[in-house]
Amino acid sequence: MFSRIAKSSNGKLLPYIIGATATFAVATTAYHYHTPSIINSENNKIFIGDNKWIDLTLLKIEDESHDTKRFTFKLPTDDSLSGLTLASALLTKFHNDETGKNVIRPYTPVSDLDTKGTIEFVIKHYPNGPMTNHIFSLKPTDTLSFKGPIPKWQWSPNSFERITLIGAGSGITPLFQLAHHIVENKQDNTKVDLIYGNKTPNDILLKSELDLLHEKFPDKFTVTYFVDSKDNGNDNGNTDTDPKLHLGFISKEFLGTNIAKANEKTHLFVCGPPPFMKTFSGEKKSPKEQGELVGILKELGYSEEQVFKF
Repeated sequence: MFSRIAKSSNGKLLPYIIGATATFAVATTAYHYHTPSIINSENNKIFIGDNKWIDLTLLKIEDESHDTKRFTFKLPTDDSLSGLTLASALLTKFHNDETGKNVIRPYTPVSDLDTKGTIEFVIKHYPNGPMTNHIFSLKPTDTLSFKGPIPKWQWSPNSFERITLIGAGSGITPLFQLAHHIVENKQDNTKVDLIYGNKTPNDILLKSELDLLHEKFPDKFTVTYFVDSKDNGNDNGNTDTDPKLHLGFISKEFLGTNIAKANEKTHLFVCGPPPFMKTFSGEKKSPKEQGELVGILKELGYSEEQVFKF
C-alpha cells in the first residue's frame, strides 16, 4: 500500500510521495547502537529512485520464528550504501513462469540505513503468497531483484515530542525501522512508545532488538507486548517473568490510559493485518490515499492528521 506525508515549514502535514506497505523486515543480528551518520558520498548509494531494478545476491538465511526468516543480501560492493531514507522501503520482483507475469511486492529493511555492504529483511512466509513462496525457495548465492527507495514518511528529528507505534504481526517492520533510528539518534529527543500484538511470545518478531532498545534507552523508548496466549507450545521458557508482556488484546482502555493524548505534539503510526487495521484505524483507501480514520483511535479523539497508516 502506498502514500505519504511530509511536514512543511509551518509544521503542517502535507501530501508527500508514494510509499509502500512494509510487510516484513529486519535488524542486524549483531546490533550496534550509535547516532546514524550523515552520508556524504552520494556515489556509494545503490538505490537512488531511478526506476532501475538491481539484482542482489542472497548471503545467508536465519530462522526468526516458526514461519519467518531473516534474509541478508549483499550490496554490490563492501562500501555500498542502500540509499534508503527514514522511512522507506524497497520493491522486490520475480517472474512467475506459471502465470507469465512479474510479481512485485514491497518490503521494509530495518538494518541501519548507514550499514555498508549488506541489507537485511525479516520476511514471514504466507503459503498462498507467490512472492514469499519464491523468496523462501531461494538459497545462498541466488539473486533477487530490488528497486527503490519507496518513501513512506519523511521523518525529521524532533518532529513531535512523543509518538506511539501500534502494530501486530509482521506489521512491526516499518515501525521498527522508524523506532530504532529515532531512539539511536542523539540529536532526536522524540520519545517513542511501541504497542505490539502477536499470537504467542514466540511470534514476537525482532524481540531481542526491541528489548535491547528498551534496556539501553529507557527514557526514550518503551515497548509493551500483547499476546493471545503465553503458551509457547514446546518452549519451556517462563514468559510470565517479563513485565512488558500482557495477555489479551490491545484494548481501547489500555491505549486511553497509556499512550500520549491527542494534540499537536504527538503522532501515531499503525501497521498490521487488515482485521487489526479495521479495528484501530481503518484500512488505507488506496495505495495513494490514507482514507478515513475510524475505529478505536478515532474514538480516543485522534484526527486523520494525527494517524499514519503504513
